[in-house]
Amino acid sequence: MSKVQVKKLTEQDISRWDRFAAECGDATFFHLAGWRTVIDRAFGHDTHYLFAEADGAIVGILPLVHVHSRLFANALVSTPFCVYGGIATHDTLARAALEEAACALARELRVQYLEMRNITPRRPDWLNKSLYVTFRREIFADPDRNLLAIPQKQRAMVRKGIKAGLEASLDAGVDRLYALYSESLRNLGTPVFGRRYLEIIREVFGSACEVVTVTHAGAPVASVLNFYFRDTILPYYGGGSSVARDLKANDFMYWEVMRRAAERGVRVFDFGRSKVGTGSYRFKKHWGFDETPLAYEYFLVRAHSMPNLSPTNPKYRLLVSAWQRMPLPLSRLLGPPLARHLG
Repeated sequence: MSKVQVKKLTEQDISRWDRFAAECGDATFFHLAGWRTVIDRAFGHDTHYLFAEADGAIVGILPLVHVHSRLFANALVSTPFCVYGGIATHDTLARAALEEAACALARELRVQYLEMRNITPRRPDWLNKSLYVTFRREIFADPDRNLLAIPQKQRAMVRKGIKAGLEASLDAGVDRLYALYSESLRNLGTPVFGRRYLEIIREVFGSACEVVTVTHAGAPVASVLNFYFRDTILPYYGGGSSVARDLKANDFMYWEVMRRAAERGVRVFDFGRSKVGTGSYRFKKHWGFDETPLAYEYFLVRAHSMPNLSPTNPKYRLLVSAWQRMPLPLSRLLGPPLARHLG
């Protein structure tokens, strides 16, 4: 192989980039070039999508975004608003070249730190945040087999949802999703993205994403945006109304997502990341999924310690509490300008 060269993604390279992402086992849905468009259009952050090339072929990719905020952080991240990122390659020379280029760019931009959202550890000599875990499990073509794979107590919740008369359907738009998602985030004390962000995701990724909404007596009670990539489905942005818990709507919804995905031939259900010890973490554990720690690794440039922008950070306790009491319409107005910096 000839010398590896690092180049910046151009419009002419997008199809090559995405073909590589589709074939590289290290790559995830969040490595697709479409995220560059989403982040640019929705948030206006500068993107630096780098790829390694040798003998005229792409041998590694690294999506990077510069998130610059006076309130929170000035960082170079792979990739904000996404749970996975980092370098995707099976070539050691390509990995070294992309890593060197990323560190050099971080210094050039004078950021506080470079953050790589790896699934597996890559640099044991870098700082590693152990805040998040991910949950993945094989699913089967037979829906009965999938249902029996759910622990008995949680399986009973799914059946209660079915008996309650819940129904699931696909939404062409994001209105019902956004109403439920924004309510859930307000209740958690977290600023919500603007509706336009979800609309742009649907526009950019098309059939690779879908919205499943659960209704009770015709009223929406839970909804989730799901991503399809290779043989995997990842439920991503979701939420429920105040009655969702009593109706077991979330249990029913994720069962429906799993059932529909299996019908499409999907074989891996990725429940996404959760903070250890939170409600979503316990919910996924109850579904019988094993956790895998995520290796979020940090190269410090101007910072002296790892960042902690999580709502669980004690310094944000008063802000979280105030946000939870905020009227829902006001949270939808004030949330997007903050959320764009909380990737």
